[in-house]
Formats: sequence, C-alpha cells, structure tokens
Amino acid sequence: MRIDLLKKTDINPTVQKQVSDLFQQLGGNKKQIDLTEVLDEKNQVTLAYCLDNAEIIGIALMCTYTVISGKKGWIEDVVVHSNARGKGIGRKLMNTLIEAGKQQNLSEILLFTEDHRKPAIQLYSSLGFKGKESRIYSLKPNVWP
Repeated sequence: MRIDLLKKTDINPTVQKQVSDLFQQLGGNKKQIDLTEVLDEKNQVTLAYCLDNAEIIGIALMCTYTVISGKKGWIEDVVVHSNARGKGIGRKLMNTLIEAGKQQNLSEILLFTEDHRKPAIQLYSSLGFKGKESRIYSLKPNVWP
C-alpha cells in the first residue's frame, strides 16, 4: 500500500474508473468532473491517493486559493473504500495534504464535513482541525437569481 499524489500524466481509463467508483461511495447525487479537468494546471488542486494491489482505495483533494486574508487550502472529497476503512488510510491521506499545505505556506486549511460523518469528524479533530463558528451557504445553478 502506498500514498502518493496523483498527477495529470497518471490518469488513464483505469484510474478514472477507480476514482469514479470510489467517489460514488460519498453518496448523494454528486456529479463527478473528469480527472483531467480537476488536475488541469489552471486548477490549483492536490489529489492524494492510496494505491493497494493496483487499486485506488482512498482519495483526498485540496484546492488552494489566495484571498486578502491569506493563502488557504480547502479539503474536499475525502473517501476511503468501505472495505478498507479503519486502517489509518484516511489519516495518511490527510497528513499528505497537510504536508503539501505546509510546503505551500498556507495560512489555513479548511474543510467541511456533514454532522452525521462521526468517524470523519473524529479523524479531523485528532489531526488538530477545530470547528469554526460559521455557516456555509450554497447557491446552485438551478436556483441562480
């Protein structure tokens, strides 16, 4: 088993399918963007993945952006295959992204998780993430004014 960063040159139909299948385990009706678009050089995304026996069994992504308050990272789409959970893979993926954030001199790394994802909340808390007293609001295209 190894943890690494996925590069655009690593993408092939097998990788695309494995990531797509894994992404579906996040649940809901989330639409997946093609990995070549996600890893385009114009899109500041770091994608950590776990490979075990030639199969991707975990992913975590962090986008970076710069605003007046600093250079920040935002972690999204953290998922470990249901058959591989509880083995520390999520922690290793998160540590990989945190290390990338340190190397990029980020002022803050943010993430969002839903309240029912108790194991994820425990993991993030154990890594030093603290809940913020704020709200996240969403505006989807089908309701744009």
